[in-house]
Amino acid sequence: MPVKIKFLGGARTVTGSSHLISVNGRDVLLDGGLFQGHREAFYKINTTFHYNPRTVKAMVLSHAHIDHCGNIPNLVKQGLRCKIYTTSATKDLADLMLTDSGKIQEEDVRYLNKINRRIGLPLRKALYTAKEASRATRIFRSISYNQRFCIAKDVFATIVDAGHILGSGIIVLDIKDAERTLRLGYAVDLGRKNLPLLSNPVIPSGLDYLILESTYGGRMHRPIDEAQSKLREAISRAVRRGGKVLIPSFTLERTQEVIYFLNELLKEKIIPSVPIYVDSPLATNITELFKYHLDFLNEKTRQAFSRGDNPFELLNLRFIREQKESKALNTDKRPMIIIAGSGMCESGRILHHLQNNIEDSRNMILVVGYMAQDTLGRRIVEKTPFVKIFGMEYELNAEVVVINSFSGHADQGELLDFVSGCVSSCAADRPLRQIFLVHGEFEQSQILADILASRGLKVSIPDKDEEVLLN
Repeated sequence: MPVKIKFLGGARTVTGSSHLISVNGRDVLLDGGLFQGHREAFYKINTTFHYNPRTVKAMVLSHAHIDHCGNIPNLVKQGLRCKIYTTSATKDLADLMLTDSGKIQEEDVRYLNKINRRIGLPLRKALYTAKEASRATRIFRSISYNQRFCIAKDVFATIVDAGHILGSGIIVLDIKDAERTLRLGYAVDLGRKNLPLLSNPVIPSGLDYLILESTYGGRMHRPIDEAQSKLREAISRAVRRGGKVLIPSFTLERTQEVIYFLNELLKEKIIPSVPIYVDSPLATNITELFKYHLDFLNEKTRQAFSRGDNPFELLNLRFIREQKESKALNTDKRPMIIIAGSGMCESGRILHHLQNNIEDSRNMILVVGYMAQDTLGRRIVEKTPFVKIFGMEYELNAEVVVINSFSGHADQGELLDFVSGCVSSCAADRPLRQIFLVHGEFEQSQILADILASRGLKVSIPDKDEEVLLN
């Protein structure tokens, strides 16, 4: 039975994850992520499909990050009509994330078109609207962890805990033919051990093939405990000089982790008690969902909730919904902490805060997440002297602090441990046959590939739109 993989997105890059599995002409899609980058590439890549969405029989969604689910409304506009299977937490989170993505696109296009009209450039259209995004989530279906279910003829799927964000999953496909069952694992994205709030990733057994992320294939993270100490040092330094701390943060998981650590630091009274603002209606709604989906949190966090110790309730923490309140922060000269999206500084309210604060050397931009190539966030991390925000140039005078230990992605050591676990779970007469490295810049993927190959494993780094036949 011919089984093919077509690597549609997230190949040799970290955004736009999407992969097509074809079984005797029946197509199953793993993720439908949004490519994030410069506007021209954003529109071109996200609207170009080298397959027919109308022929897809089923989709399985690993988790609710936009680079994995963000192009689903656009796929629906192009004719996708199948069911999308995922966990209940991912279903609820994706509903919020996609609707917000549509809203942000509408707002950004409206703002950009004001400028384009003024300078005579063509007007833009949003990739999809908030209303279109909301409609797309109607085809989502909730599946529990470890529940094996049929998604197409002779194709069965199981989702196990990936330990990456709330409700995230490693997808395992069992594809049957007359002679045997082929087992394919999809671990994109893979979490870390001992993260706050979440359980550790589950290692699937008996895989024939593995599609694996490689975001940090060539790097080792500092221990997650260091995030708390570095956060303390950075905040204390900025507050002493009367500055604001701007934290561009992914609204899903990273914002909740930062709040968790701030709560710990404030309880121990080792950072100044300054106002903390989560300037994101989306992050506010997502935090509420964490309280609703307690079963997806680790035992320690569930016990804290059961005794009334809510890690998301701080006396000086305020969630902001209205734009008027958000704009008022720009004229408030007190030291404060502002957590706002988007995590890569490509859209959302963080842009307005950067616009108003990036040139003041008292202020700090505290980076707590991955910044992809060709994003404003990456240019800030690289401390480019001048950066453009909404088409205008600003001098980067604010202090830039990067805390990589916050990462929710497995590092090189954790990826190698995961692969070792997969290999050891295979029967002696049926070893892991091949690993495909995706979701990583090529340099990171290549470092990991070389190490795995030195251990006798067959590894490849597929190109975008490359097709591979599984025997």
